[in-house]
Amino acid sequence: MTVIDPDTQATNWVAEGEDDDAEELPLSLRLSIADTLTLGNATCGFMAVYFTTTGILIPHLSGDNSGMARNSAATAVILMLCAAVFDLFDGLVARKLRSSPMGAELDNLSDLISFGLAPAYFVLVYGMVASDAHERVAAVGAIVVLLAVVLRLARFSCVTVKDGTFQGMPSPFGALTVVSIVLLELPFEATLLAVVGTAWLMVSRVEYPKPRGILAVAVLAWIVSAMGMLAAWAFDAPGGQVLLQMGCALQIVMAATIPLFATARRVNTFRDNRREARAAQLP
Repeated sequence: MTVIDPDTQATNWVAEGEDDDAEELPLSLRLSIADTLTLGNATCGFMAVYFTTTGILIPHLSGDNSGMARNSAATAVILMLCAAVFDLFDGLVARKLRSSPMGAELDNLSDLISFGLAPAYFVLVYGMVASDAHERVAAVGAIVVLLAVVLRLARFSCVTVKDGTFQGMPSPFGALTVVSIVLLELPFEATLLAVVGTAWLMVSRVEYPKPRGILAVAVLAWIVSAMGMLAAWAFDAPGGQVLLQMGCALQIVMAATIPLFATARRVNTFRDNRREARAAQLP
């Protein structure tokens, strides 16, 4: 006959209960579907840095002119475009389903990799491999891009703006504008000025609409089109160079036009408010 000590049995039950609770992850550490898409964003950004290093920088330093640079540059930019797609969909999925408590932090960290580090590194490598570039000056431009994204993401976490808008150029749009400027192969001085101007727009107070509804579909269609242009350019397809130049030029024009429209709208609003104030003061 086996005798069971009640105190010992109770202790075992408590210990087993504690083990079961320990095996369950706290709610703050459980990844949602939106968080998984955000991690895909970070992965694409890291791989963009990898292809920029192994396909552009290392062949240049080793004197290898096998033509790998064009394919690798296209692959790196396509990966940044894929990161933008992940960034677009993780917000949509988070609004439709749910996001974990660490979703906002994951999003900022992933954006820093894909839209801060990756384009800044792209500018740095451009300064090292381009014939008319100055490496140290390009390094300064790359640092400006990286710090602009860091400041923008930090401000995004602290400042509340009106619904439906971003304050400053969104970092995915800014990153794609930076790489478009580099791929357009302008003179070095013009390239650097345009890159610094894009960095300034990211930390400016210019309002940009959030991609929702029809605008989100238009953004996705534009990204897919840009991928096709890059692929045509990478594989030296007929007209691929022209398509690349047209796509890069269109991206730059869009980046320059939106602030002009936003400024004009702000000026018109200011004038309307002054007219209303004057009308209210009249007897």
